[in-house]
Amino acid sequence: MKFTKMQGIGNDYVYVNCFEEQVNNPAQIAKMVSCRHFGIGSDGLILIGPSEVADCQMRMFNEDGSEGAMCGNGIRCVGKYAYDHGIVDQLQITVETKGGIKTLHMEEKDGKVISVQVDMGVPRLTGKLPEPIVVEGRELEFVGMDVGNPHAVYFLPDIDGLELEKIGPAFECHPRFPDRVNTEFVCVENRNRMRMRVWERGSGETLACGTGATACAVAAMMLNLVEDSVEVVLKGGSLKIYWDRKSGHAFMTGPAEEVFWGEIPVGK
Repeated sequence: MKFTKMQGIGNDYVYVNCFEEQVNNPAQIAKMVSCRHFGIGSDGLILIGPSEVADCQMRMFNEDGSEGAMCGNGIRCVGKYAYDHGIVDQLQITVETKGGIKTLHMEEKDGKVISVQVDMGVPRLTGKLPEPIVVEGRELEFVGMDVGNPHAVYFLPDIDGLELEKIGPAFECHPRFPDRVNTEFVCVENRNRMRMRVWERGSGETLACGTGATACAVAAMMLNLVEDSVEVVLKGGSLKIYWDRKSGHAFMTGPAEEVFWGEIPVGK
């Protein structure tokens, strides 16, 4: 199987061009290629293929093999791959995902895409603003937000000291979220900047999460903690999130990079 390794501020996936390749068991292959010791090493697998309703289709699989609806950092890399490799020839494209059709506006330099803005659609509250919850005996509040996939946003004064590898599973698998949930821990530094750590369902702590950054930013905007355009700083880098209150749409802008490419045996 031919593949391309790509990353968006550290959120890395193995990408396969399904205009040319056939992937018969993506869930199993996702687990195999994601392994950083015996595989390629990634947060999961993303397939780029034909679509009847958009310029191309994106399917993403977490490192545990579960299929996700959307990935903000991943879809920016899909846009870059599609343009750089000649699948599309325009800088505004649409991508079909399980979370809906997304519109991408890309910036290029010397014929290669360097930055992508994604219309993330209309984030939707999934509970009260905020909603109380008890996790491992600790009383907290969170904001539930759907950005094509489910998120629970927790605003805390300190996120650096959190041992996510210990507490992450309790948040992800809390009974409040029967389908599990992506969990974001956020510290608002000022009205223009916030920092975030993320525990992604099916992947654990990752360096970045585009849908999570969007969920955090919009939640903070709804609570009047930040302006309607804010920088979200993650372990792997920064994203700019803008929320157009009139239309309800949120826009995420950030880089996308190709790391390396090759072939790997995957069996039959």
